[in-house]
Amino acid sequence: MKVLMINGSPREDGNTALALEEMEKVFQENGVECEKVLVGGKDIRGCIACRKCEEAKKCVFDDDVNELAGKLKEADGIVVGSPVYFAGPNATLMALMQRMLFSMRTDLRGKVGASVVVARRGGCATAYDDLNRLFGVTGMPIATSQYWNMVYGRNIGDAAEDAEGMQTMRTLAGNMIFLMKSIALGKEKFGLPDQEEEIATNFVR
Repeated sequence: MKVLMINGSPREDGNTALALEEMEKVFQENGVECEKVLVGGKDIRGCIACRKCEEAKKCVFDDDVNELAGKLKEADGIVVGSPVYFAGPNATLMALMQRMLFSMRTDLRGKVGASVVVARRGGCATAYDDLNRLFGVTGMPIATSQYWNMVYGRNIGDAAEDAEGMQTMRTLAGNMIFLMKSIALGKEKFGLPDQEEEIATNFVR
Protein backbone atom coordinates (compact mmCIF):
# COMPACT_ATOMS: atom_id res chain seq x y z
CA MET A 1 0.00 0.00 0.00
CA LYS A 2 1.20 3.49 -0.87
CA VAL A 3 -0.22 6.92 -0.08
CA LEU A 4 0.66 10.22 -1.71
CA MET A 5 0.41 13.11 0.77
CA ILE A 6 0.22 16.61 -0.73
CA ASN A 7 0.72 19.54 1.63
CA GLY A 8 -0.85 22.71 0.28
CA SER A 9 0.79 24.95 2.84
CA PRO A 10 3.75 27.18 1.96
CA ARG A 11 5.23 26.34 5.38
CA GLU A 12 7.20 23.10 5.60
CA ASP A 13 6.93 23.01 9.41
CA GLY A 14 3.46 24.55 9.79
CA ASN A 15 0.28 23.21 11.35
CA THR A 16 -0.84 21.46 8.17
CA ALA A 17 2.42 19.51 8.23
CA LEU A 18 1.75 18.51 11.85
CA ALA A 19 -1.69 17.18 10.93
CA LEU A 20 -0.30 15.13 8.05
CA GLU A 21 2.59 13.85 10.18
CA GLU A 22 0.07 12.51 12.71
CA MET A 23 -1.51 10.49 9.91
CA GLU A 24 1.87 9.40 8.62
CA LYS A 25 2.71 7.80 11.98
CA VAL A 26 -0.32 5.51 11.66
CA PHE A 27 0.48 4.70 8.04
CA GLN A 28 4.05 3.74 8.93
CA GLU A 29 2.93 1.63 11.90
CA ASN A 30 0.75 -0.35 9.49
CA GLY A 31 3.35 -0.76 6.75
CA VAL A 32 1.84 1.81 4.38
CA GLU A 33 4.45 3.68 2.33
CA CYS A 34 4.09 7.48 2.34
CA GLU A 35 5.44 10.13 0.05
CA LYS A 36 4.97 13.74 1.14
CA VAL A 37 5.14 16.68 -1.25
CA LEU A 38 5.00 20.38 -0.32
CA VAL A 39 3.33 22.53 -2.99
CA GLY A 40 1.78 25.56 -1.30
CA GLY A 41 4.58 27.97 -2.13
CA LYS A 42 5.22 26.83 -5.70
CA ASP A 43 4.45 28.73 -8.90
CA ILE A 44 1.63 26.61 -10.34
CA ARG A 45 -0.85 28.23 -12.70
CA GLY A 46 -4.51 27.35 -13.09
CA CYS A 47 -6.21 25.45 -15.90
CA ILE A 48 -6.96 27.40 -19.11
CA ALA A 49 -9.47 24.84 -20.48
CA CYS A 50 -7.42 24.24 -23.66
CA ARG A 51 -8.40 20.54 -23.52
CA LYS A 52 -5.09 19.48 -25.09
CA CYS A 53 -4.84 16.88 -22.33
CA GLU A 54 -7.58 14.88 -24.06
CA GLU A 55 -4.99 13.86 -26.65
CA ALA A 56 -1.76 14.09 -24.68
CA LYS A 57 -3.11 12.38 -21.51
CA LYS A 58 -1.22 14.98 -19.52
CA CYS A 59 -1.26 18.74 -18.96
CA VAL A 60 0.44 20.91 -21.59
CA PHE A 61 2.04 22.93 -18.79
CA ASP A 62 4.77 20.47 -17.87
CA ASP A 63 5.36 21.25 -14.20
CA ASP A 64 4.71 19.61 -10.84
CA VAL A 65 1.20 18.68 -12.00
CA ASN A 66 2.39 15.99 -14.42
CA GLU A 67 5.01 14.72 -11.98
CA LEU A 68 2.44 14.28 -9.24
CA ALA A 69 -0.02 12.71 -11.67
CA GLY A 70 2.54 9.97 -12.23
CA LYS A 71 2.89 9.46 -8.50
CA LEU A 72 -0.89 9.29 -8.03
CA LYS A 73 -1.18 6.61 -10.70
CA GLU A 74 1.14 4.42 -8.60
CA ALA A 75 -0.56 5.17 -5.26
CA ASP A 76 -3.48 3.47 -3.54
CA GLY A 77 -4.65 6.70 -1.96
CA ILE A 78 -4.03 10.41 -1.68
CA VAL A 79 -4.22 12.80 1.27
CA VAL A 80 -4.52 16.48 0.45
CA GLY A 81 -3.95 18.92 3.31
CA SER A 82 -4.42 22.67 3.24
CA PRO A 83 -4.47 25.70 5.48
CA VAL A 84 -7.67 27.71 5.22
CA TYR A 85 -7.43 31.05 3.39
CA PHE A 86 -10.60 33.16 3.25
CA ALA A 87 -12.77 30.08 3.92
CA GLY A 88 -11.10 28.07 1.13
CA PRO A 89 -8.02 25.95 0.44
CA ASN A 90 -4.70 27.38 -0.71
CA ALA A 91 -5.20 28.63 -4.29
CA THR A 92 -1.99 27.04 -5.56
CA LEU A 93 -3.12 23.67 -4.23
CA MET A 94 -6.50 24.00 -5.91
CA ALA A 95 -4.89 24.92 -9.22
CA LEU A 96 -2.65 21.87 -8.99
CA MET A 97 -5.42 19.47 -8.05
CA GLN A 98 -7.85 20.72 -10.68
CA ARG A 99 -5.29 20.49 -13.45
CA MET A 100 -3.95 17.14 -12.30
CA LEU A 101 -7.26 15.34 -11.91
CA PHE A 102 -8.68 16.78 -15.13
CA SER A 103 -5.63 16.15 -17.29
CA MET A 104 -4.71 12.64 -16.10
CA ARG A 105 -7.42 10.90 -18.12
CA THR A 106 -6.99 7.94 -15.78
CA ASP A 107 -9.61 5.81 -14.02
CA LEU A 108 -9.22 6.83 -10.38
CA ARG A 109 -12.24 4.97 -8.98
CA GLY A 110 -10.21 2.52 -6.92
CA LYS A 111 -8.02 5.14 -5.24
CA VAL A 112 -9.02 6.54 -1.84
CA GLY A 113 -9.02 10.30 -1.29
CA ALA A 114 -8.85 12.15 2.01
CA SER A 115 -8.79 15.88 2.65
CA VAL A 116 -7.48 17.68 5.72
CA VAL A 117 -7.97 21.34 6.53
CA VAL A 118 -6.31 23.50 9.18
CA ALA A 119 -7.48 26.91 10.38
CA ARG A 120 -7.06 29.42 13.14
CA ARG A 121 -10.82 29.52 13.64
CA GLY A 122 -13.36 29.62 10.78
CA GLY A 123 -13.72 28.41 7.20
CA CYS A 124 -12.83 24.76 7.71
CA ALA A 125 -16.18 23.39 6.53
CA THR A 126 -16.18 25.21 3.20
CA ALA A 127 -12.51 24.43 2.52
CA TYR A 128 -13.16 20.76 3.37
CA ASP A 129 -16.09 20.66 0.95
CA ASP A 130 -13.99 22.25 -1.81
CA LEU A 131 -11.34 19.54 -1.53
CA ASN A 132 -13.80 16.65 -1.26
CA ARG A 133 -15.58 17.74 -4.44
CA LEU A 134 -12.34 17.07 -6.31
CA PHE A 135 -12.55 13.42 -5.28
CA GLY A 136 -16.27 13.12 -5.86
CA VAL A 137 -16.15 14.24 -9.48
CA THR A 138 -13.50 11.62 -10.28
CA GLY A 139 -15.35 8.74 -8.63
CA MET A 140 -12.79 8.30 -5.86
CA PRO A 141 -14.01 6.87 -2.53
CA ILE A 142 -13.64 9.50 0.20
CA ALA A 143 -12.15 8.55 3.57
CA THR A 144 -13.75 10.02 6.67
CA SER A 145 -12.97 10.06 10.39
CA GLN A 146 -14.77 10.41 13.71
CA TYR A 147 -15.37 14.09 12.92
CA TRP A 148 -14.80 16.31 9.90
CA ASN A 149 -11.09 16.22 9.04
CA MET A 150 -10.21 19.53 10.70
CA VAL A 151 -7.39 20.70 12.93
CA TYR A 152 -7.09 24.08 14.63
CA GLY A 153 -4.08 26.25 15.29
CA ARG A 154 -2.69 29.64 14.35
CA ASN A 155 0.97 29.82 15.33
CA ILE A 156 3.39 27.14 14.20
CA GLY A 157 3.05 24.18 16.55
CA ASP A 158 -0.43 25.07 17.83
CA ALA A 159 -2.01 22.12 16.00
CA ALA A 160 -0.17 19.69 18.28
CA GLU A 161 -2.24 21.09 21.17
CA ASP A 162 -5.53 20.28 19.43
CA ALA A 163 -6.05 16.87 21.04
CA GLU A 164 -9.32 16.17 19.23
CA GLY A 165 -7.89 17.26 15.91
CA MET A 166 -4.87 14.98 16.28
CA GLN A 167 -7.12 12.09 17.25
CA THR A 168 -9.25 12.82 14.19
CA MET A 169 -6.10 12.54 12.05
CA ARG A 170 -5.15 9.18 13.57
CA THR A 171 -8.66 7.85 13.10
CA LEU A 172 -8.71 9.12 9.53
CA ALA A 173 -5.47 7.31 8.73
CA GLY A 174 -6.78 4.06 10.24
CA ASN A 175 -10.05 4.32 8.33
CA MET A 176 -8.17 5.09 5.13
CA ILE A 177 -5.98 1.99 5.54
CA PHE A 178 -9.05 -0.18 6.06
CA LEU A 179 -10.76 1.31 3.02
CA MET A 180 -7.72 0.88 0.77
CA LYS A 181 -7.29 -2.75 1.83
CA SER A 182 -11.00 -3.46 1.40
CA ILE A 183 -11.01 -1.97 -2.09
CA ALA A 184 -7.93 -3.99 -3.03
CA LEU A 185 -9.67 -7.20 -1.93
CA GLY A 186 -12.87 -6.20 -3.70
CA LYS A 187 -11.06 -5.41 -6.94
CA GLU A 188 -9.28 -8.76 -6.77
CA LYS A 189 -12.50 -10.71 -6.29
CA PHE A 190 -15.09 -8.67 -8.15
CA GLY A 191 -13.25 -6.04 -10.21
CA LEU A 192 -14.50 -2.48 -10.60
CA PRO A 193 -18.11 -1.88 -11.64
CA ASP A 194 -18.81 -1.71 -15.36
CA GLN A 195 -18.76 1.87 -16.59
CA GLU A 196 -20.97 3.32 -19.28
CA GLU A 197 -19.57 5.55 -21.98
CA GLU A 198 -19.65 9.07 -20.60
CA ILE A 199 -22.55 11.29 -21.58
CA ALA A 200 -21.65 14.99 -21.52
CA THR A 201 -24.50 17.45 -21.88
CA ASN A 202 -25.05 21.14 -21.43
CA PHE A 203 -28.24 23.10 -20.89
CA VAL A 204 -28.68 24.16 -24.50
CA ARG A 205 -28.85 20.78 -26.25
